[in-house]
Amino acid sequence: MAATMKILGIETSADETGVSLIEAEGSFDENFHFKILGNALASQIELHREYGGIYPNLAKREHAKALVPLLIDTLTQAGSLKKDEGPTFVKGLFHEILKKEPELLEALIPLLGSYERPQIDAIAVTVGPGLEPTLWVGINFARALSSAWNIPIVEVNHMEGHVVMPMMENGHFREFEFPTMALLISGGHTELVLSREFGKYERIGETRDDAAGEAFDKVARLLDLPYPGGPEISRLAAEARSRNLQPDFKFTRPMLRDDNFDFSFSGLKTAVRKLVESQGPTFKNSPRSDLEKFKMQIALEFEECVAETLVEKTLRAADEFDVDTIIVGGGVSANARIKELLANRMMQSAGPRRLLVTSPELATDNALMIALAGYFHAQRGEFTVSDSLVANGNLRLETLS
Repeated sequence: MAATMKILGIETSADETGVSLIEAEGSFDENFHFKILGNALASQIELHREYGGIYPNLAKREHAKALVPLLIDTLTQAGSLKKDEGPTFVKGLFHEILKKEPELLEALIPLLGSYERPQIDAIAVTVGPGLEPTLWVGINFARALSSAWNIPIVEVNHMEGHVVMPMMENGHFREFEFPTMALLISGGHTELVLSREFGKYERIGETRDDAAGEAFDKVARLLDLPYPGGPEISRLAAEARSRNLQPDFKFTRPMLRDDNFDFSFSGLKTAVRKLVESQGPTFKNSPRSDLEKFKMQIALEFEECVAETLVEKTLRAADEFDVDTIIVGGGVSANARIKELLANRMMQSAGPRRLLVTSPELATDNALMIALAGYFHAQRGEFTVSDSLVANGNLRLETLS
């Protein structure tokens, strides 16, 4: 049995700031188990709502503000914040690392000067993909902590976190077998990833333009719905189903019959825009009840179109590669209709037997998934020299292989 390790996870790839501390033991097998010692998350959704999407410079600033309070919260939950009389860091090196993050430096110095070094075996930090300005905040924070506390760092691919998180339940692995097919769907990503063992990935399909979550957001803006658009579209679609409001139009399921596993949602967004524009001035000047009904019908047909496309291509890919388990991760995995349709189709087929989906509260970006993915790399001794850490906004999951 491998030794127990405590892993601090740091996540700053987009508009959620996350810090988490776990204690884990075992390898990537049935003997693995973990417990959450502390977990904290700060969302920036309200701040970005007026922009209709993530504003990178604002996101970077908010990460710098949130990281130290979240670290304090996490360590307090874990009972790992213990008073000390003197500083525990090398001032010169520490200042050099955070010279481009003065606000973060100012907040962190009192913490390090007042409390003992916590019992942490490794720091796991997201290095990509994501927004590079925000990734750098988390990376430099991890480097500063590593320098101050003499703790090694393991770099984590954000998407691997979304693969690992659905595998977990109650501190253990859920039942599954390799090979797996992961459908990773979020605001920035839509891809199908084949894995025959942990850490070995092959991307077999991806979006050629808009990601699924991005398409939800863009269609929501066309309908004058607030950001983020996914929950708003789903809310209207659910209301349409409850009222049995069947639309008298139908959107083409993009690339559904193409002989590949790629996706494209830009054309679908354009179809919605043309439909809205075809209504002319009457769209926004219609009686409220008629306008809401029209929006519900669009939301219903759009959600069905996206769900059917994702599900059909995922199942075809799973059959092609003789997959036992389908994994669904990323923020859009919280969409109830996609999960329902995929589960129903799997029950009707002789293909994959198991479906692993992240719980809704952990579907969006968080540091717990980074700590978990990081543990398995730390357990293998796959540490990174602090100075070599680089933010890569376009980092691909298969580069781990």
